[in-house]
Amino acid sequence: MRRCLQLAACGKGFVAPNPMVGAVIVHDNRIIGEGFHGKYGGPHAEVQAISSVKNEKLFKNATLYVNLEPCSHYGKTPPCVDLIREKQIPRVVIGHEDPYPEVSGRGIKNLRDAGIEVVTGILEEECKELNKRYLTYMLRHRPYIILKWAQSADGFIDRHREENDGKAAVKFSNTFTQMLVHKTRAEESAIMVGTRTLRLDKPALNVRYWKGNDPERITIDSAQSLQQQIRSLYERKIQSLMVEGGAKLLQSFLNENLWDEIQMEVAAFSLHKGVAAPIPKGGLLQSVQKCENSTLFHYNNGCK
Repeated sequence: MRRCLQLAACGKGFVAPNPMVGAVIVHDNRIIGEGFHGKYGGPHAEVQAISSVKNEKLFKNATLYVNLEPCSHYGKTPPCVDLIREKQIPRVVIGHEDPYPEVSGRGIKNLRDAGIEVVTGILEEECKELNKRYLTYMLRHRPYIILKWAQSADGFIDRHREENDGKAAVKFSNTFTQMLVHKTRAEESAIMVGTRTLRLDKPALNVRYWKGNDPERITIDSAQSLQQQIRSLYERKIQSLMVEGGAKLLQSFLNENLWDEIQMEVAAFSLHKGVAAPIPKGGLLQSVQKCENSTLFHYNNGCK
């Protein structure tokens, strides 16, 4: 199952709104086939794994491991449970049940009805952690939300600026942390800024320092209802959202407890005055990482 998770992670940033899935086929304690879902609309992990097996006679005494319940419905591809039954694989080990309404236990039932032994709940928490974006979208009916900002050591996100005043934004990030930001962008479906940030900085919001897809750009005005905007993103099948707006926009997400992660970079220098940075509240500090002249803080929302 750990190998399934390694394989599944290869699809990060390319499979949304689908989940990340990896599959491994074992015969006589040896891996004989493996695969992962690599692109939205492409073959599922189970199909890739089954296709990679050279000797199909081994299927009858093999076990298929997969981190998420195999699909049992026709979508962009045929049901994976049909292929598993066709190949007469006698045992399937699953990380956890898929909450997608058209699957949700039906895949497991379909397999058991065919006489296949099904084991569930293996490394369940690790499997759910990998697909936290997908699960948040399915169960909370909204995108998984990451708040990202950089600030000075004394708590300012920028100097005071106005449009066309000629003042540039303060640069807090170094080369490495800037690359990490672009890596995160490549893994999320959309990125949001406020109209003020757009006017002042004209940010590119792309992944020029990392390989991957550019997230969809979302601009929100402070007068717009935040909950309605998030609902609209859900209806458009936006699975995850990175918020890189100014202090006002970020604070509005915090005030409504509408977030899942905070990625905060604190530079080693002070500004002494300027625009106050948002204050994380209600979250659990998960990690602290020193990086050149910055410290990276990662929070998870433990108070939803």
